[in-house]
Amino acid sequence: MESGGAQYNPRTVDEVFRDFKARRAAMMKALTTDVAEFYQQCDPEKENLCLYGFPTEQWEVNFPAEEVPPELPEPALGINFARDGMQEKDWLALVAVHSDAWLLSVAFYFGARFGFDKVDRKRLFNMINDLPTIFEVVTSTTKKQLKEKSLVTNNGSNKSKSNSKVRSEAQRKYPKAARTKVDDEGLGEDEVEDHSETLCGACGESYASDEFWICCDLCETWFHGKCVKITPARAEHIKQYKCPSCTNKRARP
Repeated sequence: MESGGAQYNPRTVDEVFRDFKARRAAMMKALTTDVAEFYQQCDPEKENLCLYGFPTEQWEVNFPAEEVPPELPEPALGINFARDGMQEKDWLALVAVHSDAWLLSVAFYFGARFGFDKVDRKRLFNMINDLPTIFEVVTSTTKKQLKEKSLVTNNGSNKSKSNSKVRSEAQRKYPKAARTKVDDEGLGEDEVEDHSETLCGACGESYASDEFWICCDLCETWFHGKCVKITPARAEHIKQYKCPSCTNKRARP
C-alpha cells in the first residue's frame, strides 16, 4: 500500500537504496521522535493495524492493503494488539524488528522485479548493511556495545563520557576551549574514534564533530540537535534534557 495510491517503482540499485533509506527514516521517526503519536494511533481496540514507511519519509499506521496479492510486500499485521500487553520498550523493539524485515523484503522485491543480478543484489545488501537497523537504533544496542568496549579498554570511561558531552555541546561556540579540555583530561584518539561511532537515537546516523548533538540525561541516548529541534542556544538553558521518548514515558498515566 502506497500513500495516496501513488505507484513508485525504483529500478536501479541506487534508486532502490534511496527508497529503502526514505522508508527507514519514516519508520525510525515513528518509533523515536514521534513515538507518542505512534503509540496513540496503535489502539488495541481497532482491527489489525500495520506501520508503513513511504518514499516521502512519512509514516502511517493503517489497515493492510485489501488487494490480493498486494502491490508490495505487506508489513507485520496487528502491531496494535500487543501494545498494552507488553512493556513499551519491548513492544517498540518488536515493531522495530518487523519493520527491518519489511524494509528488506520491499528492497529485494524491487530487485527481483527488475532483474537485479548477483552483483547488483550483493551491492544493494552491502549498502543496506552499512546502516544500523531500526532495532539497533530503538534499543540502543550499538550504544551498549560501544559502552562495553569502552569499559574493557579504559577504566576512565565514565569520565570520558562526561567530557564527550561537554565537548559536543561546546564545539561550535568554544572550539578552542573544547579542544583544550580534551587535552587536559588526557583523552586519546581511540576514545574519540569510539565516540564517533555513536548513533543518533532519532535518525540512526553516525556522530559528526561539526554538528550539534545533545544527550538525554535519563536514557543517555544521543541525538542530533536538529532531530529533536534543540538549538545550541536553547540547550544552554536546559538543566536536564529529556528526549521525546523519556518525556512521553513520564507524562503517560
